[in-house]
Amino acid sequence: MTLTTRFAPSPTGYLHVGNVRTALHNWLFAKKHGGRFLLRLDDTDTERSREEYADAIRADLAWLGLLPDAEYRQSDRLARYNEQFETLVAAGRIYPCFETAEELEVRRKIQLSRGLPPVYDRAALNLTPDEIAAKRTAGERPHWRFRLDTGAHVHWQDLIRGDSHIDPASLSDPVVRRADGSYLYMLPSVIDDIDMGVTHVIRGEDHVTNSGVQIQMFEALGAQPPAFAHEALITGTEGALSKRLGSAGMAHFREAGIEPVAIAALLARLGTSDSVEPVTSLDPLVEHFDFAHFGRSAARFDEAELRQLNARILHQLDYDAVANRLPPGMDAAAWAVLRPNLETVADAADWWQVIEGPVEPLANDGDYLALAADTLESLPWEPGIWSALTGALKAATARKGKDLFLPLRRALTGRDHGPEMAGLLLLIGRDRALERLRARTN
Repeated sequence: MTLTTRFAPSPTGYLHVGNVRTALHNWLFAKKHGGRFLLRLDDTDTERSREEYADAIRADLAWLGLLPDAEYRQSDRLARYNEQFETLVAAGRIYPCFETAEELEVRRKIQLSRGLPPVYDRAALNLTPDEIAAKRTAGERPHWRFRLDTGAHVHWQDLIRGDSHIDPASLSDPVVRRADGSYLYMLPSVIDDIDMGVTHVIRGEDHVTNSGVQIQMFEALGAQPPAFAHEALITGTEGALSKRLGSAGMAHFREAGIEPVAIAALLARLGTSDSVEPVTSLDPLVEHFDFAHFGRSAARFDEAELRQLNARILHQLDYDAVANRLPPGMDAAAWAVLRPNLETVADAADWWQVIEGPVEPLANDGDYLALAADTLESLPWEPGIWSALTGALKAATARKGKDLFLPLRRALTGRDHGPEMAGLLLLIGRDRALERLRARTN
């Protein structure tokens, strides 16, 4: 059987960092093992699901390079869910319940007051067929629960957590279908995983209990459960996942000039024992992805670390990877000069303006700059022109260090800092350089 993973977001909002990490790890694991990565839109919540969110999910995955091998929508599969639902009803594993939310809340409070866990008491299982028929005739519509087998713990070998188990007796039988006929998450997900041949389910550790319940659903439908990997959740720099981080969509990072490969490089290693490395493609991330390297501690996401990583990656990117985002006229030679000083590709436009001009005056050492202009004019314009200019000025004035270099940088660029002047001066060009030096001599 082909190894198959799936990313199953609900199109009720935009993807955030936690969602993307889940999608990325599913994609990396599938690609490493020559498998398939599926996108499944869990859109059974018809009131909150929006096509604009589905489109945004696809666009974000494409931007990140996480293209699925196939896409499915749960809204297209209701007939299949109904079919399997009836199979489980006939087998006695799903049963109707008529309690209202208020009645259930009263029962929970009574259980808690007696020191008992607030677990559903399965009172609906005592209803006779005639009583059920009478309630339906009276217009009462049931919700439906999956009957857990409480005879023994559910065990599985988690790819991250190791030996894992839940005690079904400590849980309420989960509601799988509402009174209005709509399905909750648990059962359709299992049916989809079976039909789509999903072999590995990779998700957050907040789904551990769900996995134990769903293993019983797989078995009730006569299917082998997939392997599970439950990852520690992400925290922010303050210790908990901040509201801003939890709601920050990929548009936030695009607008900030973050490269998609930087997000992938950080999230691929987040929660592992591996160091985060600047990479320029997803290939190294695929090669080194290994659940054995994941720990149980919460994974800490730091946007400042992401920005630093982004700059390190940018300094390695070839011109062809960014050419369509650079200012008109900026070529590979200019990119090579500016790249080491950039934090985002957008910063290149700012430095291109410095090169093209005009620039604001930032020097008043008139005599020195006049000498620099005369010296520059007398020298041959060639690749070593900066060294030749500063060497000649040093010999003529005995200046050195900042006194030698900074007035020239300020006059030529209007900045105190920036890329190496040896490269910048060649990009600025002879005529513009002379004009700028002489413009600062008054």
